[in-house]
Amino acid sequence: MRGRWLSIALALSLVPSLLPGQIIPGTTGSQPTGPITTSQAARSAFPPGGGASAPAGYVLGPNDYVGVEVFGEDDLRTNGRLNPEGNLSVPLLGSVHLAGLTLTQAASKLTELYSRDYLVNPRVNVILQSYAKRRFSILGQVGRPGSYEMPEGSPGGIDLLEAIALAGGYSRIAAPERITVRRQGANGDQIFKVNAKKFNKGNGGGFRVEPGDTITVGESIF
Repeated sequence: MRGRWLSIALALSLVPSLLPGQIIPGTTGSQPTGPITTSQAARSAFPPGGGASAPAGYVLGPNDYVGVEVFGEDDLRTNGRLNPEGNLSVPLLGSVHLAGLTLTQAASKLTELYSRDYLVNPRVNVILQSYAKRRFSILGQVGRPGSYEMPEGSPGGIDLLEAIALAGGYSRIAAPERITVRRQGANGDQIFKVNAKKFNKGNGGGFRVEPGDTITVGESIF
């Protein structure tokens, strides 16, 4: 019995020495170890999306609202709307033309400009915050002639049949084979004659309506 009590006493004497090594929930034992890497910092500085979900390959245009971030340079962070000429006012750089570029191309352009005179190996991110309102007009023999905004998920353009559906579909005397689309281009207006009677509704139409287009649906000739 004396030997058994000596063994128990020896075991109890070792317990205090084990306690400092225990991890208490909510203390430093639950925190990650090691420094934050550059890639981790970049992920926190550059959110993967923005205020608007830009389709792949989306091209910036006048009145689009964007955000610009330069990693590690909070003073250079800015938000703004592209002016009617497609330019954005950027810290240090002044007015920079970004219309006609994708978000990736815009970031590359700003990176190049900053690296010329101001920063060493800058890391720039361009985020689309909100689309400019992009509209088209549809006239003639449709249910609701007028001006319409492009759907949020298709700011760059929609199928002709979808555009006609937004305007209430064809009227009773419409002539789908006699549709005219007027489009403003850099070298003047373009006129397209479209025969929508050949289009398959199940597989889409075959003509893409772009922002600024004016569609006129003709009248049947009896």
